[in-house]
Amino acid sequence: MGVLVLSMSILGGADGLASALAARGPSVGAALGGLQRSGAITPAVYQQDYSAYVAAVNSLKKLSGTRRSELGVVVANVRAIAAAGGFIPSRLPALFLTLERNRTWWTTGSLLASRVRISFSGSKLVWEYYSGQGIEIQWLGTFGEGNGFYSGGQNNNLKQLVSELIPLATKRAGGIAWEYMFQFDGGLPPWTSGLSQGTALQVLSRDWSRFKEPAVLTAAQEALGIFKTPPPSGVRVTSSLGAHYLEYTYAPTDRILNGEIQALVGLYDYTSITKDPVGLALFEAGDAEERARTPLYDTGAWSMYDQFGESDLSYHELLTEFLQHLCERTRRGEPLTVASAPAAPPTSTPTPATPTTTTTTPAGGTSGGTTETGGASAARYAARAAASSTPASAIAGDAIYCTTAEHFTADEHTPPSISLITTTLPTSSRAGVQLSLSKVSTVRLTVRLGGRVVFSNSATVERGKPKLLWPTPAKGGSYAITLSATDLAGNFATATGTITVAKGAKAH
Repeated sequence: MGVLVLSMSILGGADGLASALAARGPSVGAALGGLQRSGAITPAVYQQDYSAYVAAVNSLKKLSGTRRSELGVVVANVRAIAAAGGFIPSRLPALFLTLERNRTWWTTGSLLASRVRISFSGSKLVWEYYSGQGIEIQWLGTFGEGNGFYSGGQNNNLKQLVSELIPLATKRAGGIAWEYMFQFDGGLPPWTSGLSQGTALQVLSRDWSRFKEPAVLTAAQEALGIFKTPPPSGVRVTSSLGAHYLEYTYAPTDRILNGEIQALVGLYDYTSITKDPVGLALFEAGDAEERARTPLYDTGAWSMYDQFGESDLSYHELLTEFLQHLCERTRRGEPLTVASAPAAPPTSTPTPATPTTTTTTPAGGTSGGTTETGGASAARYAARAAASSTPASAIAGDAIYCTTAEHFTADEHTPPSISLITTTLPTSSRAGVQLSLSKVSTVRLTVRLGGRVVFSNSATVERGKPKLLWPTPAKGGSYAITLSATDLAGNFATATGTITVAKGAKAH
């Protein structure tokens, strides 16, 4: 669930990694020099970025301990992106801002606890410390801050934040995206996320609704690119029903529901505000998929984080919140009625004040080979609605998103269900005591003989039929078993039973 990955052998490090990369690709200086010679960047940009790199390397030599390792890995990430041919003009502002902020922090700032968020004077960007990766722009947190400014009527802060965001976007997937410049959960930089990009759509479209600045609308339209494009550039994975939008561009097989749901919330808000039928097509494709998939993440006692395991408490709460948001929106119906969509503005307009309505075919194709437009997607909805006797203009989100959110809310107040399965074990064996458990919990096993505790063990285990270790004694007998389970929300349950321990017995 998002464990940072970086071996200390690589970190130790930054100089050794750079030397290894030099044989595989250009150095930072060579990559910047190539961009300047081709005219892709100006001499001023070359000088500014190369100076920032040299300053970071020089500072690194004077540091030790945590400060050296954290700045060192940020330098190593910059070198790795250069060596991989990842230096493109639009990526440089965010990449070198990250490098400069880390040099400043690790030479003058305090040591930090992992996952602490910080900010810098004069800027509205949110940064977060990822132990082993330095401080990084927390794009999801930054976009969330922007939504807070919008909801709170803090217009000046909202305008400043958006003015900082747009220049830091990278051209990607036929549009723009806000990229993460660090290693995370096995993914190498630069990568992006449907979760954060969906939240970016909310901020940009809300800003445009309030201030009507054409450049902001253009940025919002371009931010749709990753939702049209398959990984690793984009997040779109086409399915038989529509599409799902990945949490991480580097993990095309992971199905992380909280990210996919928030991507839909962002697409819904963008479409309802801008009246862009391209946004409608993307929303409908994702909605068709998620209405079928969402119930599969409800175990009946807790939520699944992905297709492999249950959510921790924070992700369970986050998913519940996102489902509630999507429930509220889909109860109101479609984000856009196709028949009322505005006509497309002239294609020569450089910064349109209203969304373009040209037909777009997402990379990777669409189900059935149809062109992905609002009309075609709406037709699929009409067919499904007719089959279920539901009006075509309504999205029955309350039957899925709302109900699932209600289930997950109730799960936070419902004790786990636990019972003992094992009844017989052999003597002198490292046996497993099997139990039935309804949801991820910390389970304690207590074994008594004649009222006296002879063994206890505890572990956090997921739902199903897990086993807890009990090295059985050499002496046979009937042992009283007590199982207690505390789920992630603190709900508690117990169960009791008896296990017969006998020489030569089979575990049962």
